[in-house]
Amino acid sequence: MNIIFRGTSDALAVPRLYCQCEVCEEARSTGENRRYRPSIQLITEDGETIWVDCGTDWHIQMEQANQRIVSQMLITHAHFDHIGGLPQWYDQCRYANVTPKLYAAQEVIDEIAARFPWLSSLITYVPIDEGMQLGDWRLRIWRVNHGRNGYSYAFRFDHQHTGASFVYCPDSIALTEEQQRLLLHVDVLIIGASFYQEPFPFETRSLYDVKELLELVPQWQPKKMWITHMSHAIDIRKKQSLPEHVYFAQTGEQILI
Repeated sequence: MNIIFRGTSDALAVPRLYCQCEVCEEARSTGENRRYRPSIQLITEDGETIWVDCGTDWHIQMEQANQRIVSQMLITHAHFDHIGGLPQWYDQCRYANVTPKLYAAQEVIDEIAARFPWLSSLITYVPIDEGMQLGDWRLRIWRVNHGRNGYSYAFRFDHQHTGASFVYCPDSIALTEEQQRLLLHVDVLIIGASFYQEPFPFETRSLYDVKELLELVPQWQPKKMWITHMSHAIDIRKKQSLPEHVYFAQTGEQILI
């Protein structure tokens, strides 16, 4: 499986339109901190492409990927930074004469259908509460706390022959012991943090911060961990703040498992 980071920002992207901070100004100039709404592209061993989440930057991300069409979409939850590009995807598939499939938990599908009722005229919704098979990879999903923003879903992929594993969990905080169980001992953990140290009261927040994640690494024991869903409060050039097996995700970066 090839995992490609297409979007690594929080809901407002980097640079912020209104902001002239050091990170936003660097993102406008050299672009190392330029980030789009959170998503990843998965390319399976047989060359099949699956997109995970479809925010409002999806068109830009597809152009950067040199990808003309994608017919399969996995959705973690129905917040706008993860589904705002679905009407664009619908139109692209309609003009390309492609019948797309959207995979998500049933409650996520219900929210999408209520917000964009016309999408079901073309897009086939496939509930995956019990998981699914993607080639040689088994996918399991589970509901996770998203703090004041409600809930999201995390995705765990396990290769049925090699035992390789990775987890994508872009939106979470205050995970229960049960919610942490499938995070443990994976080869690659991709998880979200919008701040290095978030200054707001814990009960008002929706994601872990970087310092909290680093405290959990010894408990979760991933072989490698990438941090995504980053606001302009994180400067990915400052890699010295991370242990050697933990990384800030960069737009276009690829992980081969």
